[in-house]
Amino acid sequence: MRREIDYALARRATLRDYERGVVNRLDLCDAHPELVRAGRHLGEPTDDECPICRTAGLKRVLYVYGDALKAANGRPLMGADELERLRQRHDEFACYVVEVCLDCHWNYLLRTFLVGRRHAG
Repeated sequence: MRREIDYALARRATLRDYERGVVNRLDLCDAHPELVRAGRHLGEPTDDECPICRTAGLKRVLYVYGDALKAANGRPLMGADELERLRQRHDEFACYVVEVCLDCHWNYLLRTFLVGRRHAG
């Protein structure tokens, strides 16, 4: 079973459609307020600028999903250390990496992958 899905090609296609005027900026810059809040307080800074507004306010947020996670299910993580602690305690769960711009609210799912003791190595 494949453990990772990268959405880079879909992201490029979306940005290409935006540059061509096929997609409206309002359709792309629609991050939920909770995602923006998670980006502001828990997001990992990137060296990349936002592809829409060209500011440096782009952050990456990690979300985890899995029935065995209980209270951690569906919430953003505080970074790679917390992800590693969960990986050591649980057999399998999914991690979603989302980028969000704190300025214009662009957001995009970058990749998903399976994590846990079952996927060590």
